[in-house]
Amino acid sequence: MIRENCERIMEEIEKACQRAGRRPEEVRLLAATKTRTPDEIREAYSIGIRLFGENRVQEAREKIPQLKDLEGAEWHMIGHLQTNKVKYAVELFNCIETLDRKELVDELLKRMERKGVESMKLLVEVKLSPEESKHGCSPEKVEELLEYTLQFPQLKVLGFMTVPPYLENPEEVRPFFRELRQVRDRMERVFGREFPELSMGMSHDFPVAVEEGATIVRIGTALFGPRSK
Repeated sequence: MIRENCERIMEEIEKACQRAGRRPEEVRLLAATKTRTPDEIREAYSIGIRLFGENRVQEAREKIPQLKDLEGAEWHMIGHLQTNKVKYAVELFNCIETLDRKELVDELLKRMERKGVESMKLLVEVKLSPEESKHGCSPEKVEELLEYTLQFPQLKVLGFMTVPPYLENPEEVRPFFRELRQVRDRMERVFGREFPELSMGMSHDFPVAVEEGATIVRIGTALFGPRSK
């Protein structure tokens, strides 16, 4: 089932790229593995998926060590990262997609030094949704956060991510994806450098995200099927 689902997703990505005049190779599929078993993750790996995302550090601590043999697998933290969990996150993940505050920068630096982690890839999470439950840096404060973070060469800021509100009609989510791209473009002008990654779009709205410039789409249900818990 995972293979067939993946083929459908890749077809959708290809069609969205055609509509937007993009190349499909510009978009990577990240398997969102919250509540998924190591066996399900292994099956996704067996069909060529190499990018995996976990929402909770505790769950990642249980699963990722069981999957150390998956050569070339890259693990992204895609959920809100509490400061007291950074000490584990710096060893578990290749990329933190949810950088949203200076305190997290400070804690990352401290824990990386203690653990001997030489560099960490990061995306700045931007809060574009009015929902209280959503996390992220406000668009107005992104420049300030970047200015602080870019002082430290061991922190590799590659781009931005966002979690828009869930709306039944994907077209209603388009403005949020477009706004993230505009934030990225503005920051590239301000800092005179590229931020190539835009992580946006999930199971029900990823084609629209791809049309608006997503380079990483975070797919769980459409890939693995409904969650069992």
